[in-house]
Amino acid sequence: MRESNLYKYLKKKFKSISFIRIENYALLGTPDCLCQNKNGVFFTLELKVTKGKSVRLSPHQISFHMKHKACTFVLVACTPELGSYRLYSGSRILDLEREGLKLEPCALGLPAICTLLEGLRSG
Repeated sequence: MRESNLYKYLKKKFKSISFIRIENYALLGTPDCLCQNKNGVFFTLELKVTKGKSVRLSPHQISFHMKHKACTFVLVACTPELGSYRLYSGSRILDLEREGLKLEPCALGLPAICTLLEGLRSG
């Protein structure tokens, strides 16, 4: 699966969340999606697809998440043996780069990920 296909799949699956795909070649490291839930909370999603236990992150992506730690997430699609879908907080970007999928996700599986993102509230 490619990241563009993952975006289409998530947009179709998570009807209660508004997804905007960001194609930004001027500001490297900008996350793939700007999203808004039904509570009016904006958040970003960096989409990653992996077949192994490591998650490839560019220095620009790491820098973005180090600077913007609130309401930023990395959603990793992987093989079913590795948990299929994992969500990590952007504030844990350095841990994710170092530990890969050994790092405990903040949500595991699409239902749990959807519940977490739908439940985000401002303040």
